[in-house]
Amino acid sequence: MASSRILGNLRGTEDIKRLSSEELKALAGELRDEIIFTVSKTGGHLAPSLGVVELTLALFRSFDPPKDRIVWDVGHQAYAYKILTRGVDRFRTLRQLGGISGFPRRDESPFDHFGVGHSSTSISAALGMAVARDLKGEDYKVVAIIGDGSMTAGMAYEALNHAGDLEKDLIVILNDNEMSISRNVGALSSFLSRKLADRRFIKFKQDLKRWMKQIPRFGEDLINYARKSEESLKNLFTPGILFEAFKFNYVGPIDGHNIEKLEKVFEEIKFLTQPVLIHVLTKKGKGYPPAEKDPTFFHGVGKFEPETGNSTSPSTGYKSYSEILGVTLSRLAREDRRLVAITAAMPEGTGLVPFKENFPDRFFDVGICEQHAVTFAAGLAKEGLRPFVCIYSTFLQRAYDQIVHDVCLQGLPVTFCLDRAGLVGEDGPTHHGAFDLSYLRHIPNMVVMAPGDEPEFQRMLLTALGHNGPVAIRYPRGGGPGHGMLEEIEPLEIGRGEMLLQGRDVLVVAVGSRVYPALSAAKSLKKEGIDVALYNVRFIKPLPLELMDIVSQYGYVVVAEENVLAGGFSSALLEALADRDLLGEIKIRRIGIPDRFIEHGTQRELRKMLGMDHEGIKKVIRELLDR
Repeated sequence: MASSRILGNLRGTEDIKRLSSEELKALAGELRDEIIFTVSKTGGHLAPSLGVVELTLALFRSFDPPKDRIVWDVGHQAYAYKILTRGVDRFRTLRQLGGISGFPRRDESPFDHFGVGHSSTSISAALGMAVARDLKGEDYKVVAIIGDGSMTAGMAYEALNHAGDLEKDLIVILNDNEMSISRNVGALSSFLSRKLADRRFIKFKQDLKRWMKQIPRFGEDLINYARKSEESLKNLFTPGILFEAFKFNYVGPIDGHNIEKLEKVFEEIKFLTQPVLIHVLTKKGKGYPPAEKDPTFFHGVGKFEPETGNSTSPSTGYKSYSEILGVTLSRLAREDRRLVAITAAMPEGTGLVPFKENFPDRFFDVGICEQHAVTFAAGLAKEGLRPFVCIYSTFLQRAYDQIVHDVCLQGLPVTFCLDRAGLVGEDGPTHHGAFDLSYLRHIPNMVVMAPGDEPEFQRMLLTALGHNGPVAIRYPRGGGPGHGMLEEIEPLEIGRGEMLLQGRDVLVVAVGSRVYPALSAAKSLKKEGIDVALYNVRFIKPLPLELMDIVSQYGYVVVAEENVLAGGFSSALLEALADRDLLGEIKIRRIGIPDRFIEHGTQRELRKMLGMDHEGIKKVIRELLDR
């Protein structure tokens, strides 16, 4: 770990304003060293944060947080900001149980003005703050930093449209680090951008506009003509025409690794009282060769060796559910040409890279557009195709209305593959897939499944392909119990579970990822003389009809799921039993996620903390029988 001479001597963020140019460059290097060192131990979003070190320093040089509101989008870019506002020692607890979050959190620091985790929210939130400022008669700047990937989401454009209409004092910084929204057209573009950002030029435009407004009859026409002429000129050399159409003053592209240029631009536009968008070009993974070479891998990375970039995360030796999805869908697609796969900017995360390589014309990455992904799939399904929409559980929440109206109401055969269902670990409450059983099971026409192991997952995928209606399959991050993959896949009978273990004393009903921890607990208790039965429910909806009869035979029942208890599977079971007057004297205990947002930590730590691991299930069974 390199010496942090400058970073270690900072007494507060105000000290950044007093540093020389050479000291700023040295501080940028120290920040990168600290980010690389810490993330190599904790995992996290490395490449995006390395790309905005100079931008972060320029923000502290030109603005006055926490008075000025700095709003980061997603938070993947906020690690340098976290170091400067929390300190090195606190930063080294990144994403650890009891440590700081990997994302901005309002309850963590006064410098964090908005909690984020999903994308494309920064402009909307920042605009709300700007309007609140003006309504209250207060005086501060509001700056939203949004990445080019987040600009693929419709919400960002809705916010731009509203901000332009309101003409509020708002600064949006577009961090263009990957998608090449604009091409670099050389010195002329740079020259023109600098001139368009000059304070005197902007003031001249404003004075001229005020003067033209005073001309009777022709004032507005002259203003419109002048605006069109300027936009035409800009569009010849810069990519600003889109943002000018939203009534933003566009400045850029600007080198995002040149602190002096960034600071000059920020100082020039600070006096504006209208919306301005600054287009900043950065390099993802800047300063760390492995991340520069493979920014996708280092976007969200586990533990690694800093010297080489090689992963040091332990391997389970078997395929994750995401990998099994890609392999199995590819197998099924060879036999059924109707099958298409859709993801929302997560082909690697959802395991669809093999499908993309094998069937490029049947693979669609729609960007960070979950709502569009779902309705797009509905259109495909309406014309006879079988779309599989593969999205993280927490992100599919954004498309709830489309699931209801565009898929389920019309009974269309769209399959939702919900990766990262349950507790995801170190990314914390914004990423836990804690709610999908609750927000899906009450929708008419929907079939909801959860596999207990890898072969069952494959069978569910085939079952979904053959079902003429909406299906959701939810599965956890990482792997299952390691049962391998099937050579021949057979479909399941919809609405039928499986009795995995017979027993007389107590019945455990388990869902998905809790099936095999429950089986382990049951076998352990049998050695203690407690005869436990275990039922793998498989289908959350429709509930297996046989389950009602099975449950009614036991006086003691434990239900285990990795979803919030409110509205989850256990709620469905209790509702069904009550509707059939089968509750009687049955004593039921529920294991699941309580009614609160769960912090970050490893999956193992969180499951143990919530009592839903092997030992937690045993404890609940013992306590139930003791009572």
